[in-house]
Amino acid sequence: MNYRDRPPAVWIVPLVTLLLALLAFGTDAGGMTSLLRNRLFDSYQASQPRPYQTTPIKVLDIDEASVARFGPWPWPHGTLARLVDDLKAQGAAMVVFAFPIDRSDSASPKNLIALVPPGPAFDAARAALIRMPAPDDALARSMRGLPTVTGFMLGDARPARHLMLKPTIELVGTGGGVKRIRAYDQASPTLDSIAEASAGFGAFNLADDPGADATARRMPMVLRLKDKLVPSLEAEVLRLYQNQTVLTLKTDGDNSLFGRSALRAVETAKGEIPTLADGSIWIAFSGPRRERLIRAGEVTDRSIASGRLSGAIVYIGAPDDLVETPCGLMSTAEVHAEAAEALLTGKVLRRPAAAVAVELLCLALFGLVLIVLFARFGTQWAVAFAVCAVVLSFIVSRQLFARDGVLFDSLGFSVGLMLTALASFGTRLYEIRRTRNWLLSAFENSLPKRRINLLARQPHLLESKGVTRTISYLSCGVRGFSELAASFRGDPAAFTNLMQRVLEPLMSEAMRRGGTIGTMSGDGFTAYWNAPLDDSEHAAHACEAASSMTVVVAKVNEVITRERRSDGVALAPVEIGIGVSTGPVVAGGIAAHGRMVYAVNGDCVAEAEHIRRISGQYGPAVIVSEDARKAAEHGFALLEVDTIVLDPSNEPVKLYAMLGNPVMRASPKFRALATFHEHIFQSIRMRQWYKARELILQCRKLSGASQKLYELHLARIAVYEKNPPPEDWDGVYRPAE
Repeated sequence: MNYRDRPPAVWIVPLVTLLLALLAFGTDAGGMTSLLRNRLFDSYQASQPRPYQTTPIKVLDIDEASVARFGPWPWPHGTLARLVDDLKAQGAAMVVFAFPIDRSDSASPKNLIALVPPGPAFDAARAALIRMPAPDDALARSMRGLPTVTGFMLGDARPARHLMLKPTIELVGTGGGVKRIRAYDQASPTLDSIAEASAGFGAFNLADDPGADATARRMPMVLRLKDKLVPSLEAEVLRLYQNQTVLTLKTDGDNSLFGRSALRAVETAKGEIPTLADGSIWIAFSGPRRERLIRAGEVTDRSIASGRLSGAIVYIGAPDDLVETPCGLMSTAEVHAEAAEALLTGKVLRRPAAAVAVELLCLALFGLVLIVLFARFGTQWAVAFAVCAVVLSFIVSRQLFARDGVLFDSLGFSVGLMLTALASFGTRLYEIRRTRNWLLSAFENSLPKRRINLLARQPHLLESKGVTRTISYLSCGVRGFSELAASFRGDPAAFTNLMQRVLEPLMSEAMRRGGTIGTMSGDGFTAYWNAPLDDSEHAAHACEAASSMTVVVAKVNEVITRERRSDGVALAPVEIGIGVSTGPVVAGGIAAHGRMVYAVNGDCVAEAEHIRRISGQYGPAVIVSEDARKAAEHGFALLEVDTIVLDPSNEPVKLYAMLGNPVMRASPKFRALATFHEHIFQSIRMRQWYKARELILQCRKLSGASQKLYELHLARIAVYEKNPPPEDWDGVYRPAE
């Protein structure tokens, strides 16, 4: 299978991931997006709460001393009435009951009538109880003397009750926006006398949070009881504080993802305060503050510092009704007070209607750029871009919050972008794994695994369509293979074992030197360098491999010559021949029957094979072509041994025997031998047969001389003397036919 038989576009998986992320975040599937977004915004508020500034908003602190003095909560209505009167006497402008007053006071005289025994003797007692003032009425009278806001709780599973609501909410602007307001079916009961005496009457409900983690973050300004608009507790506080009969909320065409009309802002004396599409405000919490609290005992003792309650709006709530906020656990009364402070100061957090659309647009644009980078430049560029974009988004998000109180969801953007990056990374890993599996099938016995892994990561290095490359090709074979095989005719298993013991370390040596194994046969193998991976020193590496292979086979012979065949005959040393040639080839993959092999084809391939076959007549194991000698001459001791021609249409090729490494090349003995050889072949080409013969006779006496080589050329000189070559002779020996 060709490694290029991969999916038509590697960007499909990350693109689908990006689209799914956009869909999930755009629709807030399962509330997960809201949950992540809220956690991010909570962390901003926890680390940088709203600076507290003195406002008229106060909260009655029902501490242990107050409980010890007035009894456990809830307090009797008579106690509440005295508190209202005392607050009025000390200059308070408004009282807000942040808990429902839905039952008559248990201490009411009317509740004691049932305890009076029946009969005429007790009629006077019953009449006296009836004439006594009720605590509910006392509280109502106190509330009429000081503007008081009470409320009710909206829900979907409460008993139905008629509410005495006043039309205190007005919607102004384009588009109704009503459908975006949270609707409820039922309302909790409230005492009629309390509702009538209240200057303001609103819902206690906090904004429903899609994250569903029971954390108070937002406060609604308006809600719906079925089809009727209902003000919230804070809407009524704001209306009364501004001395207005109605509170105006503005609507407008929504810029959100689905283009629905929505609420936009609430009008105040200091200008418009932005709301969310459902009419809620995002509270900028300052956290629990001692400056906001007043003790109940100090109110009744009238020991509060002069002027501290002047014009104050005092919230009274159940001390044990606690709720989680971004700044920690707070009482419900404190949460309402925080919302009122935000309204009066205008310090609310802003989450524009178009925020989701902008976040999705950013995710789409940055995600597409990431995919393009991945498809064009690879995973590293894509992941680096994703990391930079994520870091930048968090910096921008944090700056928008700190400077302008704007809530931008960098977490959702980052999650979507990183999922796209992970999809790209996963696609790349799959592609690498797939390519590596193919490479293993094609090159498992040809390349080291580290080079296969490199090709898997950079498959463009492996051209399957065919390219022209200059390579160095090595052919290695066992000399006298036929005779050796014949000697093992009675023990074929031993022969197979012998060939494996010889060829396997030779192949390993070629691969260790960076070669790619080409073909394998019973008597040898081939290897090549500079394909499929680049190797600028391919000729030198091929010669290094050839030189080290002679050392390896010598070590193998040391072992096998101590062994015997099954017939008791001692094993003879194995002799190898190696031919090395350098030249241009066509390299590429050849696919057939669902498989693919990588191959190189060119003159140097045939040249190396031919050199290896005739290498035995020269003596030394390694014979290289002239082009290979030119490319690797400075690293090896190479001695000219012959000139051959492979094809009448080709130029003659000089051959060189490799006698050793650079140390050998620098030795005086090799220099002397090389000088003699140079003169030998000059004399032969100049037809100076006597001189050539004399030089050969001198060389045969030198250390390192190959007797087979000199016998070959002495025999050829004898032929030349009997049959002189033509005048245009090119120096190539051609035996007479």
